[in-house]
Amino acid sequence: MTQVIEEAVKKVKEESKPRNFTQSIDVVITINDLDINKPENRLDEEVLLPNGRGKDIKIAVIAEGELAYQAEQAGADIVINKEKLEEYGKNRPEAKKLANSYDFFVAQTDLMPTVGRFLGPVLGPRKKMPKPIPASANPEVILGRLRSTIKIRVKDQPIIQSIVGSENMTEAEVAENIDAIMDVLDRKLEKGSKQIKSMYLKTTMGPVTRVI
Repeated sequence: MTQVIEEAVKKVKEESKPRNFTQSIDVVITINDLDINKPENRLDEEVLLPNGRGKDIKIAVIAEGELAYQAEQAGADIVINKEKLEEYGKNRPEAKKLANSYDFFVAQTDLMPTVGRFLGPVLGPRKKMPKPIPASANPEVILGRLRSTIKIRVKDQPIIQSIVGSENMTEAEVAENIDAIMDVLDRKLEKGSKQIKSMYLKTTMGPVTRVI
């Protein structure tokens, strides 16, 4: 299967016209015999890609004191303190803009109740509620892991679509990332990866290539 995926990745890259930016490579997986009316079948999983996403993501950290300082040093895209958090709570349009602008949120554990109060209404529906971390945590490790993490979801249709790399990654690296998703599906689906009906790959602006 890995070889088949690698060949599909190669084809996708060859058929994609050069652009003035690095294109992502996405996978689209359709699942058979999945009753999405049952809540337990609505997958919502995080997958750590062994070779990273190949594209930058934006991470917001909600913290104060030493943790806020370390988060800034670790390259967080924005650090939000308690005062700023309350400001967002009073300005719903800005809160929505914040929610849409960042891929992941991380919050100091003792600030989580405040986060829930002021940002919960906008982050919750977007499945972006922060991961709580203690004030003594090392944000560099946490942010590094998040930069290689994707979310796979099945909600309204039995379809998963997610980034699995970028066109400047090798075929083997992208295939290994897809294998990580397959491992999750093997664990979460009743019949494992045998339940996959089809799999396609595509670059951001390129044609679609069928894998299976």
